[in-house]
Amino acid sequence: MTQYVNEQDVRAIAEYTRIGLTDEEVAQMTIDLNSIIEGLKPITEYDLEGVEPTFHPIGSLSNVMRDDVVTEGFTQEVALENAPHKQDGCFLIPSILGEGGDR
Repeated sequence: MTQYVNEQDVRAIAEYTRIGLTDEEVAQMTIDLNSIIEGLKPITEYDLEGVEPTFHPIGSLSNVMRDDVVTEGFTQEVALENAPHKQDGCFLIPSILGEGGDR
């Protein structure tokens, strides 16, 4: 099998993506990546002469946006109406950092 990536490449990719790999995992990942790339090889055999590259696989797909329309919102009191806990006109939520407690 042709080797497209080596262990040094895999280590560099792992470091770049901040994934810790053991030596055994690097070896296995090298084999796996080369196998995946080899499996994609038949794609290169298609005759693509004259085929225009596309931006999106669904052709002329475009983002349809509506005009911004200002509408009346609701008051702070209404927004907080069903809040289980509130304080000083704000939602009171459990802390996820620090010593705990509500913030």
